Amino acid sequence: MKKLMALFIATLLALSCAAMAEAPGFHAEGMPIVDEPVTIRVLTMRWADMGDSFADNPFLVNLEKESNVKIDWQIVSSNDWGDQKPIMLAGGTEVLPDVVLGFQTFNESDIMSNVEYFVPLEDMIEKYMPNLMKAFEEMPALKAISTSADGHIYSLPSRMPKRPIACNVPVINMQWLKNLNLEVPNTIDELEAVLTAFKEQDANGNGDPNDEIPFTSIGLGTDFLMPFGINDPNGTGFLINEDGSASYIYTSEQYKEGLKWAHKLYAAGLIDNETFTQDQIIRDAKCDDPEVSRVGFGYAWSYDAIFRRWMNEYAVIAPLAGPDGVRYQQGDKNGVSSLKSNQLSITTVCRYPEVVLRWADQFYTGEASIQNFWGGLGEVTSDNGDGTYSLNNPPEGTSADAWYWARSLRDFGPKYSSLEFDSRIVLDPTQGDGLKVAMDAETAQYVHDCFPELKYTPEEYSELSFLGADINTYVDTMRAKWVTEGGIDEEWDAYVAQLNVMGLEEMNAIYLGAYARYQQAQ
Repeated sequence: MKKLMALFIATLLALSCAAMAEAPGFHAEGMPIVDEPVTIRVLTMRWADMGDSFADNPFLVNLEKESNVKIDWQIVSSNDWGDQKPIMLAGGTEVLPDVVLGFQTFNESDIMSNVEYFVPLEDMIEKYMPNLMKAFEEMPALKAISTSADGHIYSLPSRMPKRPIACNVPVINMQWLKNLNLEVPNTIDELEAVLTAFKEQDANGNGDPNDEIPFTSIGLGTDFLMPFGINDPNGTGFLINEDGSASYIYTSEQYKEGLKWAHKLYAAGLIDNETFTQDQIIRDAKCDDPEVSRVGFGYAWSYDAIFRRWMNEYAVIAPLAGPDGVRYQQGDKNGVSSLKSNQLSITTVCRYPEVVLRWADQFYTGEASIQNFWGGLGEVTSDNGDGTYSLNNPPEGTSADAWYWARSLRDFGPKYSSLEFDSRIVLDPTQGDGLKVAMDAETAQYVHDCFPELKYTPEEYSELSFLGADINTYVDTMRAKWVTEGGIDEEWDAYVAQLNVMGLEEMNAIYLGAYARYQQAQ
């Protein structure tokens, strides 16, 4: 049945490709792309009521003039897209646009479950997209994440500019250390001693030795277990080992030993007893208490967003060395959440896919990428004339992040900033994106390889959704139990056995099979 279905889909694709014709006056190189204007309908989803101001981005406006490719933007809101998307996919070629832009619009499961509506792009990429081909050569992982489980490329990728390498980083209250005459901790044993001092002494100096919280978080994720060799910034539940192989984190010895250490700290009152019950509002209220700084240590994407009025008391420190003496930092060497697939797909409705790909190839340069991530040159971004680029200050009353979203495609759509071009982007190290990148100075060097975001077959997506629901809930429940109550040594074997009953071996086989395909695609 699968072979018959594959043959049927291949036939449909062949027929649809045969119906496509090269656009009149098309140029495989240079500008314009076509002699006479061609209109392409591009569907993209935007958050809430962001609107269409991004379409006035100078890069997009100038590209339309130079290329003769006119874009008819079909913008849907995230508020409605959940209901609209299945209707559109069910309607097929009667309602589909020429192009779908942004990983948030159609994901890999959407495409693979409706693959007959999407054009395989790999041959045309080689023919019409020299900028993307150069990016594939410079960063093979970019091609690997673009390659679907059947070996075809149905969507174009992106690498966002100047992304940080480290994910959530260790942050400590330097004022508290100074008040208690303590040194910055370097190991988990030294951290335990510091947290004990934070708990037992008047670390914040307000005269009350009982209002300090040594460590707090929302739940206890893999950030806290980094010293035990855990790196899972994509939340896959898998770890890349030193030999390049992959293994499931939550049955590993590192994870078990990490939870034993966490329970030791919890039992000593060094971990907030509301860690597993509080939400972000409660956690933030503790970190931003209007009266006094109350939290000594934590993990944060950017400490200015959590500690706010007390942010000047905090600093990023190097990751703590664990039992093996090595420092580990969660993150991605290619940039956290920087590599994304499904940024542009062409449907079989499109008459001129070669025009779309030539248009899209213009996005795969450094200058194009900063304009489509932050905003146009001369407006949001500036060419400093010495080979470097910087961001301008937002208008009065507007936050930088809101400005970027209003004036660019931001996270969505094709782009590629090489590591070399990244080095020429100058960001303000005191706020926003620049502050987060500046935090890498203490932490990025300790980031190890991480398990990537992968692509699966429709059957694998279905199986993972079914298996993951029970397995993930059970893992989370047992983690909370073992940190707060202990007992992991006595219950570990039964825990692993229960996971196997739930289908852990089948789930592992799917993930590891997809990882093998990913490695082969590079």
